[in-house]
Amino acid sequence: PLFSPFEEKPGKMVRGPKKHLKRLNAPSHWMLDKLSGIFAPKPSQGPHKTRECLPLLLILRNRLKYALTGKEVQQILMQRHIKVDGKVRTDVTYPAGFMDVIEIDKTDEQFRLVYDSKGRFVVHRIGREEAEYKLCKVKKLEVGKGGVPYIATHDGRTIRYPDPDIKINDSVMFNLKQNKITDFVKFDVGNMAMVTGGHNNGRVGTIVHREKHKGSFEIVHIEDSAGNRFATRISNVFVIGKGSTPLISLPKGKGIKLSILQEQAKRYAKE
Repeated sequence: PLFSPFEEKPGKMVRGPKKHLKRLNAPSHWMLDKLSGIFAPKPSQGPHKTRECLPLLLILRNRLKYALTGKEVQQILMQRHIKVDGKVRTDVTYPAGFMDVIEIDKTDEQFRLVYDSKGRFVVHRIGREEAEYKLCKVKKLEVGKGGVPYIATHDGRTIRYPDPDIKINDSVMFNLKQNKITDFVKFDVGNMAMVTGGHNNGRVGTIVHREKHKGSFEIVHIEDSAGNRFATRISNVFVIGKGSTPLISLPKGKGIKLSILQEQAKRYAKE
């Protein structure tokens, strides 16, 4: 049979990972408009998942408005002005994610990436003292080569010889200057937590109850300071404080989700 140039050869493989991202396929919490272009920045491989991160390009151009175009963002980064978690990053599409600290020495500004009560990333301005640490959720706790215990955190860090009391789902306070754990918070009833995934993404409250389901997902019940209760999977819950005091400053709204009527009343009160 004649060979058609348009037919793929049998057994031909796709060449490597995708390098593009269409604008309509980008996560909605990036808040990109539909019409100003075809593509969106595809995040590089890094410590956070593609759909749970915010590329540096969007932080500098769309959120902080330090640049008008992607080219300008590249110029800012190549001058080594931007640090993420204390390290200079020059990749335009570097995936900054939940709890990451972004520092701009030139303007003496520090920001932390957290979720607002609607589950969108907020580039939240913080002080210099608070920028020295971040909270990391413990995803894995194992014993490595040579009997060395280590934990793996939500942002891709491996920390050796942790405190023996630290267990999976706890949060550790990690000092970015000294590169070590300074404190930790247990995943206990009564502690403050933020939801980092699912329908209740961005909500903050106190852990009230933890349901164990064998062979299925553990469910955590949380109550916010307005008295609203909601439930989510344990994998979505990130402990951020001992008791009712958070270890990080929270963005506007303090993680309390308002109903549509409450939002409307708030908007009318402003006018």
